[in-house]
Amino acid sequence: MTEKIYICQLQQLADPGSHGFSVSHDEETIEGFVVQKDGQLYAYKNSCPHTGSPLDWVEHQFLDLDQAFIQCAVHDARFEIENGACVAGPCNGEALQRLAVLRQGDELFLQLNKP
Repeated sequence: MTEKIYICQLQQLADPGSHGFSVSHDEETIEGFVVQKDGQLYAYKNSCPHTGSPLDWVEHQFLDLDQAFIQCAVHDARFEIENGACVAGPCNGEALQRLAVLRQGDELFLQLNKP
């Protein structure tokens, strides 16, 4: 069984662009972000695999200047948008933790599995 938690309106997300979110679920807070690129949506936990620090230093800003990669503001690591794989930086070879998102009309939801 799955549960969905509202993230944002689709129009809050440029293409390419990113949007951070924080949601509560079962006494846990999930910090994440969603990226839209070429009409596709990708979501990850907002945690660098190198130190666990948040990736953004400006709210909702997760992409590099060229909007080609997800960028860690702390260590300048670069991650592929499509799969979260680190391709440059101190965590090269590691990856961001993927989150499932669901698009319903003009709304985006985080999709969580319930036991």
